[in-house]
Amino acid sequence: MDSYLPVVLIVVMAVGFGAFNLLATELIGPKVQGKVKMSTYESGMDPIGTARQRFHVRFYVLAMTFLLFDVEVVFLYPWAVAYTKVDPGSPEAGLYLGRVLFFVLTSIVAYVYAWRKGVFRFD
Repeated sequence: MDSYLPVVLIVVMAVGFGAFNLLATELIGPKVQGKVKMSTYESGMDPIGTARQRFHVRFYVLAMTFLLFDVEVVFLYPWAVAYTKVDPGSPEAGLYLGRVLFFVLTSIVAYVYAWRKGVFRFD
């Protein structure tokens, strides 16, 4: 349990900081609301149009593809940390390297597939 104490402490501090900021805003912030106070403010200019616009589905597909590859990079970091602790001449190192090569090659195949399907093309 002692090994989880720093993690629990950081989570408690983060939640406490967020709760403190929300409470302080409610207590200290101005209470007067009106049409001008509730309007959006963007660089000192009045907003033009509405925020409820339709976007082409390609933007969503591109965003999902970005998130997919971003998460794959996140999975590579723990492997890199663990691989530095393995003896390069051991069979275990080959196993580690084989797994990550399979993972990366699968990612490359997915990227090429998305490219050939036209996910990145906006004509």
